[in-house]
Amino acid sequence: MIPTINFFNSKENKAFLEQLKEQFGITKLPGRVTKIGKEKIFLFAGNLEEDKIMKMQKLIPIERIGIYLAKEFEREYRLSIEGTQILKDQITKNVIELNEEQKETWMMGHELLMKTDKKGFVIIKYKEDMLGTGKASEEKIANFIPKSRRLKDKTIEK
Repeated sequence: MIPTINFFNSKENKAFLEQLKEQFGITKLPGRVTKIGKEKIFLFAGNLEEDKIMKMQKLIPIERIGIYLAKEFEREYRLSIEGTQILKDQITKNVIELNEEQKETWMMGHELLMKTDKKGFVIIKYKEDMLGTGKASEEKIANFIPKSRRLKDKTIEK
């Protein structure tokens, strides 16, 4: 069964934006926010109106609309890699900047063993590039890069 596309109403949009501001300093979104299923948030910046999309959905299955922006976790949001890149000019809070070696480790999908003064979701940055979101604890940052998007570890032979 294809999940239903739900456009955020003004109250839901405001609550979402307030949480993004609290977590990452983000104050505006360049498009309409939709939720598909229970937790996936998408950003739609197209020209189709909501009612036309809903009519289309009745005729043909629409699995997603827009760009995958974030995933909801009990009132917190983990931005996708694309979400961090789209919103990079606004992200001012909870940013962890990596060096070259840490970047390579991160892009291979490994967690980063490092102490930070942060807890919860953090944005991972290398120079000017946003590399996605991790989850910081006292001793490490958990990695959420999907296996299909990870760099191959060249030190491991098969």
